[in-house]
Amino acid sequence: MTREIAVVAFAQTDTLRTTEEQSEVEMLMPVLHDVLQQTGLKTADIGFTCSGSSDYLAGRAFSFTMALDGVGAWPPISESHVEMDGAWALYEAWTKLLTGDADTALVYAYGKSSPGSVRDVLTRQLDPYYVAPLWPDSVALAALQAQALIDAGHTDEPELAAVASRSRADALSNSRAQLSGSVPHGDYVVRPLHRGDCAPIGDGAAAVVLAAGERARELCERPAWIRGIDHRIEAHSLGVRDLTDAPSARLAAEKAGAFEHPVDTAELHAPFTSQEVVLRKALRLDDSVRVNPSGGALAANPIMAAGLIRIGEAAARIHRGESDRALAHATSGPCLQQNLVAVLEGDPR
Repeated sequence: MTREIAVVAFAQTDTLRTTEEQSEVEMLMPVLHDVLQQTGLKTADIGFTCSGSSDYLAGRAFSFTMALDGVGAWPPISESHVEMDGAWALYEAWTKLLTGDADTALVYAYGKSSPGSVRDVLTRQLDPYYVAPLWPDSVALAALQAQALIDAGHTDEPELAAVASRSRADALSNSRAQLSGSVPHGDYVVRPLHRGDCAPIGDGAAAVVLAAGERARELCERPAWIRGIDHRIEAHSLGVRDLTDAPSARLAAEKAGAFEHPVDTAELHAPFTSQEVVLRKALRLDDSVRVNPSGGALAANPIMAAGLIRIGEAAARIHRGESDRALAHATSGPCLQQNLVAVLEGDPR
């Protein structure tokens, strides 16, 4: 019988435009203390620790080892790291708990995007032979995808503006959001994307605690059980992909069991309004599903933590009794290249 694994605690920092006065460790410490306090656990009680971050953002090799100072790596702990969004660190921790090697796991992620040009840094993800030498930045590639959607008749600029407006209106109830309320849509960044169609640049961190079986029920009144989780990847070359669709997201959702029963909430990691249009179609989300009640990445997008935050926000709604079955999505790479989907459920009420 497969072990039941649940998210039992979630915490995040405020997402800020810049945190020049803070190191990564100083930014991370409050959320680590918060999730442990929520569960009553101490560092020594955690069976496995996994983190997600990017040395490219930090600008130095093995920067994640410095963040371990915030966790406390002595006496020696069972620890791992992924050079990915924290959602993938959660995936690794979930797998670890399934093996029975641990009953609890701490997952955290952080990113400081403010020191450099994110649009330039993200070009390092591109195909080094055919695409990277052209130096298209992340916004230009997203605009290419948005224009493909408009040309195919799947959306238009007013609809994209409405996605941004709804997201930032929902963020009014999220005290951690960077942008909320009536935010000007602004001028074009790269046509057809306006400034409001693009996620803000910001710094932030997040953490969750996972627990297995009865341990989860001991630590949380209403655990958010991970019923399924899966990760799929599109072709690396943009030229062989249909940018108006995300078959990898659809397949990941299918393998995670998202289509077996309806969901009432979806937290989508869509840093551009056009990507929400693609994901809604791929994940079969109709108007009955509450999409990004936290405001999503358009309200706060700390790179390397935004995907983990989607899982955490979905879990938190289950903890509070505001959702019974939720879908959480994380992405990485240009134009939704990599997609991870998790399905979370609360115990019947």
